[in-house]
Amino acid sequence: MQFRKLFSTVGPLMTVFAVIVTSAILVFTIYYTQLGPEWITFLTGVLLAAVLAETTRRSHAEWIVTRRTAQLSSLKAKFERESQLRKIAEQAVASSKPRLHLLDEVVPTMVAFVDREGCCQYRNRAFLDGLRLRPDQVDGRHMRDVLGAKVYRESATAVRQSLDGHAAHYERTQQMPDGTVYRFSVEHLPQFGLDGKISGFHILMNDITRPGDASIVTQNQSSIDQNLFLDSYAEQVTGQQDAGLIRMAIEKGEFSLFCQLITPLAPNSEQAAHYEILVRLMEEEETMVPPGMFFPLAEKYGLMAHLDRWVVQHVAEWVTRKKPVQDQLENSIFFINVSESTISDPGFPEYLRLTLQEYDVPGNALCFEVTDSALASSTADVAEFARQVRQCGCLVALSGFGRDRVLFDLIRGFQVEFLKIDGSVILDILRDPLKLAKVTALNRVAKQIGVKTIAEMVENEETISCLREIGIDFAQGFGISRPRPLKE
Repeated sequence: MQFRKLFSTVGPLMTVFAVIVTSAILVFTIYYTQLGPEWITFLTGVLLAAVLAETTRRSHAEWIVTRRTAQLSSLKAKFERESQLRKIAEQAVASSKPRLHLLDEVVPTMVAFVDREGCCQYRNRAFLDGLRLRPDQVDGRHMRDVLGAKVYRESATAVRQSLDGHAAHYERTQQMPDGTVYRFSVEHLPQFGLDGKISGFHILMNDITRPGDASIVTQNQSSIDQNLFLDSYAEQVTGQQDAGLIRMAIEKGEFSLFCQLITPLAPNSEQAAHYEILVRLMEEEETMVPPGMFFPLAEKYGLMAHLDRWVVQHVAEWVTRKKPVQDQLENSIFFINVSESTISDPGFPEYLRLTLQEYDVPGNALCFEVTDSALASSTADVAEFARQVRQCGCLVALSGFGRDRVLFDLIRGFQVEFLKIDGSVILDILRDPLKLAKVTALNRVAKQIGVKTIAEMVENEETISCLREIGIDFAQGFGISRPRPLKE
C-alpha cells in the first residue's frame, strides 16, 4: 500500500525527468557526435513519444479532476437538499409537538397501536390510566398480556377483522386490578403501510360505564365470570318478571354445571366413558329449576350464545384442574349442547380456539351437540359450524336424531362422530316393534357411514340389554346414571 502511494507520487516526476534526459541526449547527439540520420530520427521519435505520453497523462488527470469536481458538486447539492428537508421535518415535528402532547397527555380517549404480531407499539397516557397499568406492562407486550386472556378471547373476532382490513366496533366489560368492573366502547381502525398491506390497527377505547354499573368484585374468579354474565343478562331483561329470579339464582351460586354419564354398551369394552354437560339452576330448597323454564328466557333475550361460551370456559377450566388426577377421565369426551345462536355466531370458533389454548385442553376432549331441528332449518350454518370447530380438534354430535324424520341425506355434507338417538324413540322400543325396528335401522346405517350411536333416556336394564343386542355403542339416561354436579 505504501509502495503504491509512493509510486503515484514519484511517477509523474519520473516521466518529466525521462523527457528531459531524452531531450538532452538528442541535443548532445546532434551537436557533439557523428551519428547518422537514422539514430537522430530514432531519438527524435522517442522524445516525441515521451512528450505524447506526458500530455496524455496530464489530460487524463485533468479529466479525473473534472469528473470528481462534478461529483462533489452533485453531492454538495444533494446534501444541501437533504439538510433543507431535515430542517423542514424538524420544523414540522416541532409544530406538531403540541398536538402530539394533546394526544399523549390530554385526550381522554384511550389510544393504542397494535402491530400484526399483536404487540402494543404505542399508547397514550389515557390508555395507561384507563386500564390502570404501568408503561412496562404495555410497551412492546402482547395484547393478551395487556388485556388479560379472557378479554383478549372476547375481542379476538374484532382483532381478526382489523388485520383483514376492516374496522370493528363493539362494547365489553373489563375488571380492573382492584376488582372494579368497567364497561368500554371499543373501536378498531386498521393501519395500511406504504405497500398497501396491513401493518396493524389502532384501538380507540372510551369509558361508557354508567353510574352504578361499576362494582367491586370480592368473590373468586368463578364468581367474577358469573357476575359479568349476570350484568349482560340483567341489562337485557330488566323489568321482566323472571329477571329477579335469575339474578338471585346466579348471585347465590345456584347457576351450576352438572354432568351425566354416557357409558359404552359392548361387553368388556375398552372405550372410555363420556359425559354430557348440563346447565342447571338450583333453588333455595336445593331443587333444580327445569331447564325448560330457564333456556326459553335466555333464548328470548339473545343470551344463549353468552351462556354457551360460559359453559365452554368452565368445562375447560375444570378439565385443566383435574389433569393431575384424571386417570379415570383419560380419553373421556365432554358433550356440550350449543344453541342456534352459537351455531350462527362467527366469533365462537375463535373464542373456542383461544380457550383451548389458554387452558391447554385438547380439542378432542369436547364434542358439541347440534340438534336435528337446527340441521334441518340451518343446514349451511350447521355445516360451517361443524367445519370450524373440527379445525380446533373438537368433535360433533347430532342429537335428537330419529324423533321426527330421518336426516341421513342432510349429514352427507359434513362429518359427525356421534348420532344421539332421541329418547322418545328409545323409551318405547320394548313395547313398540316399529320403534325397535327404527332404532335397529338407524344403528345399521350409522355403522355403514362410520358414526357411533348413543341412545338417550335409557331407564332400565331391559332397555340396556335390548340396545346391547342391537349393537348401539353408548347409552345415557337414569338407568345408567343420574346427573351429578361437575365438582370442583
